[in-house]
Amino acid sequence: MVFECHQCGECCSHLGLMFMIIEEYADLSFLVRNQYTGEKYEVSVTMPLQHLYNDKRIFNELPEACPFFRRNGEDGLYYCTVHLTRPDICREYGCWRFLILDSDGKRAGRVMGTRHMQAENPVLHSVWDSRVKTLQESDDEIWDRNMCEIVREAGFVIRD
Repeated sequence: MVFECHQCGECCSHLGLMFMIIEEYADLSFLVRNQYTGEKYEVSVTMPLQHLYNDKRIFNELPEACPFFRRNGEDGLYYCTVHLTRPDICREYGCWRFLILDSDGKRAGRVMGTRHMQAENPVLHSVWDSRVKTLQESDDEIWDRNMCEIVREAGFVIRD
């Protein structure tokens, strides 16, 4: 399944703990360091997103956000202002395989990686523990279909 970004802001809201700007150049280019691996990357703010980069209000809401992560006040979506030059770890990241919403459209949980679910909703958590965890299917596509059917039958909506 191909990951599709919905610009919800989950991915980068704590990456300020990982990426640190160690040098800023005059043209909105930066040298950043991955605090965990020590790797260094050169990144540049994409010109159409320069106005977003200059707006630092996101750090009032998300003080641990990546230094290049911004929320657009017009559409409410989150943007990586260095998306075209972002580090490899960011390129490879997919935050969930399936997003599970309750009947009001509020996030209830996410299926992460292979058959692991992070639930914010206690009903979804119960459904997962009692019905999904017991699925014995070895084929991932069939397991995905069965999991989705169980979760939908319980009244949830799945976005993939």
